[in-house]
Order: sequence, then structure tokens, then C-alpha cells
Amino acid sequence: MKKKRDFKWFWIVLTIALMALIFGSQSCSPDDTSGLEVIETASGVEMVAVPGGWFEMGDKDISEGDAPVHRVWVDSFYIDRYEVTQDLYRKLQISDPSRFKGGSLPVEQKTWIDAVRFCNIRSYEEGLERCYDEDTLECNFEASGYRLPTEAEWEYACRAGTTTSYSYGDDPRELSRYAWFIPNAGHKTQKVGRRRPNPWGLYDMHGNVAEWCHDYYLEDYYRNSPERNPAGPDKGKLRVIRGGAWNSTLNVCRSGYRSRSVSVDDGCLVDDAIGFRCVRRIPDK
Repeated sequence: MKKKRDFKWFWIVLTIALMALIFGSQSCSPDDTSGLEVIETASGVEMVAVPGGWFEMGDKDISEGDAPVHRVWVDSFYIDRYEVTQDLYRKLQISDPSRFKGGSLPVEQKTWIDAVRFCNIRSYEEGLERCYDEDTLECNFEASGYRLPTEAEWEYACRAGTTTSYSYGDDPRELSRYAWFIPNAGHKTQKVGRRRPNPWGLYDMHGNVAEWCHDYYLEDYYRNSPERNPAGPDKGKLRVIRGGAWNSTLNVCRSGYRSRSVSVDDGCLVDDAIGFRCVRRIPDK
């Protein structure tokens, strides 16, 4: 009888272990976490199709520059699932001055203008219409090619339908599961996609490298920004940076935290904690 009971418990334990393995692996699957369309571009990059919608933008608990919380609409768009990597730079035969070397590491030490030029090169290589005029720095948002996300698009994609401090919730003790930042990054960037994704299957929206946005930075912009598809002030000297980085604290990694370049010109200084990801308009069907 004892052997039969032991055999029975063996199968119960084995069944539970198998179920945990199956469902645990499913919960970590990018496709299962996003539930959104994913495409692969001509350059071999995965992009997630983010549906248009309303969301509450900003964070009243950090600083005046992140407030007031206000309602914003953004149209649908494609966004890179991962931060732009050094492998992609090599594939497009672009010089890469990143401090931390590695094909799967995010590109860094790129100015805002460098990121804009990359968007144009990537568009050209894929036969798409370039978004940026590199002389005037104006952006054609109707072009088919790549560009930097607006600050509103970036936060909308980062939040992924949430209203909490981070895309997973409010508990800062959980951040290390989703982000590379001061406590766990080891004073350097890490390979993209190694932390948990947000609910829309996007990786490293918190931490690793902070990310350039299209917009000029203005501290009180939220008080007068348009309700639909805000794209930042018409002019300025600083550019918006979002997301926090390997050398960031908890607060800087919050979904609503705003940061800015430290330069007084459009070029912006290079920084080994700043990278970017690209977006693209979804063609009308």
C-alpha cells in the first residue's frame, strides 16, 4: 500500500511540475504577453502594432515637469520591440561608437541628430519614404519611414494600458524583474530583451538605456499641449529623453518620468546611458 501511495504522489508532483513549466513558459512568451500584431521588417527587426487610443499622460507624484496628468489620444503606430542594437548598426553598415561593446547590446553614445540620421538610413535601406529633413530637422509624420517616437507615443507604449507607476504596477521592489538600473545593471548596459516585457510585449521600456524622443523639451508643455497626437513644442534647445537607464534610480524609471538632454543645441551631447528605438506609421487599410 505504501508503494502505491508513493507512486500516486510521484505522479501528482510530476503533473504539478509539468503544468508549472508549461504555464510558466507561456507567461514569459512575448506573443502571449502582448496579444498584439507583431511584424518583422525588411531589416529583420520585430515591431509591435500599437493600437490608437486615449490614456492618462504624466505623473503628479514626481515633479512639476511631469504634471499635470492629462488625457491624450495617440493614433496607432508600429514600435520596435527592442531598443536599437549594435547588431542592427552593423547590418546597415553604420559606424557605432558605443562605449559598451556587444552585438545584442543597445546602441548608445548617439546624439539626437545621430538617431534621426539612423531613422533616415533605415528608411532608405527598406525603400521607405524618409521622415526627417536633416537640414531643418522637421519631421513628416505622414511619411512611411522610421522616426523617433513622440513623447506621448513613448509613454503610451510604455504604460501599455496601465495607470500605475510602472508598466507592471506600483511596487518598486518588482522593478528588477523588468529593468536594468542601478541595483542590478552592474554599471553597464545589458543585452536587450533579458528582463520581462510590459503588457504589450515591449522590452526594456524601463531601464537599460534611456531613449530619445522626437519632441523638444519644455517643462510646462503639458499645461498647453494639444489633446490629440501632441508632438512637442515647435522649437527649443533640449530634447526629451524617456525610460531611465542602467545608471538610473527607481523614480527615473517610472512610466511618467520626463528627462531632457543636457546640451544647449539640437545636436545634444553623447551619453553612454542614452539610446533609442524607432516607430513607423501604420498604413491606412
